[in-house]
Amino acid sequence: MTDELLRVDRLVKHFPVRGGALNRVVNQVKAVNGVSFDVKRGEVLGLVGESGSGKTTVGRLVLSLEEATCGNVFFDGINITALSK
Repeated sequence: MTDELLRVDRLVKHFPVRGGALNRVVNQVKAVNGVSFDVKRGEVLGLVGESGSGKTTVGRLVLSLEEATCGNVFFDGINITALSK
């Protein structure tokens, strides 16, 4: 058993920006772009950053409240991004 409890690997989340007469996707906001970190058992992690830097989005992605554009979240060795909803 490894001491690694949580591993976030190259997490990305892009939100579509819609516009125009047909409400098509015209752009995308890159809220989280390639975030990676590890948390070992017994450690505490704090996310610090400016307003709008993606802290809440990272938290929502780790908790599977949002679907990641790409990247993986592993909890206790299990890839939770691959689990069915």
